[in-house]
Amino acid sequence: MGINLNPFTWWNGATIGTWFGLRGKVVVGEDSLGNVYYQGGSDTNGNPRRWVIYNGANDASRVAPEWFSWLHHQVDDLPDRALPAARAWEQPAMANMTGTPLAYRPAGALEKGGKRSAATGDYEAWTPDA
Repeated sequence: MGINLNPFTWWNGATIGTWFGLRGKVVVGEDSLGNVYYQGGSDTNGNPRRWVIYNGANDASRVAPEWFSWLHHQVDDLPDRALPAARAWEQPAMANMTGTPLAYRPAGALEKGGKRSAATGDYEAWTPDA
């Protein structure tokens, strides 16, 4: 797939036009998922323009939370300097797994056998005559 589809499909990664647009822009960092972040130029309000080039499929849930805040101008400096260190109880960021075999499935889901635990007596079914 790679180079043959790259000029025409944006969902497989950055297109050739994106790479040409990033000429002269500065690489400012990379996150734990391998996404690369760029900055350069300014928008119509005078704010610096910021980009992410995804490592893999273009999916906004693949942006780490600290870099999300940088991309959306919630912090001015780079995340490792502007934000406090991660807490011991924090888990690393994950991409959204919906639609994949790794998606969360509750106990009663059909993909897990469709068996749910019996009602405990605190549930009363609605009937139209009630």
